[in-house]
Amino acid sequence: MSNLPSRPLLGPNLRRFIRALARFVNPLTLLIAGRRWMPVVGVIHHRGRKSGRMYATPLGMRPLGDAFVMPRTFGENAAWYLNVKAAGWCVVTYRGREYTLVEPQVIEYSAAAPAFPRYELLQFRLVGINEYLRMRQAPADWSESTTRAPLMARA
Repeated sequence: MSNLPSRPLLGPNLRRFIRALARFVNPLTLLIAGRRWMPVVGVIHHRGRKSGRMYATPLGMRPLGDAFVMPRTFGENAAWYLNVKAAGWCVVTYRGREYTLVEPQVIEYSAAAPAFPRYELLQFRLVGINEYLRMRQAPADWSESTTRAPLMARA
């Protein structure tokens, strides 16, 4: 797969269209995401870094060892990513179970590849996704107050 372009094949207008489409599709996707029979899309539950409000975002994800890997859809400025990075944790619903995840770490394609089927990796590359977020499952004694969550999120 190394002969694939590292730059997105989609222009800025098409990427804007996809973002607008996501605003319509995401609420519908939430109806099936995270279900026991849905291994492709989970739900990431994250706290707004400014509002403190909880959000649920459908997102492609896969387990990898004691961690989960998620493509950084819409790059480093995606609200879900910024919220998770600021809080240092999130909860995901995947295949009917909830997992608390900690320690967000951006990883490259080569580290994420073992988590995804080849056809999904190809799709990610075609739309310009080259970075992924890996988060490990929180230990049993973990609590929100032990992480670097903003003060508003701890209230």
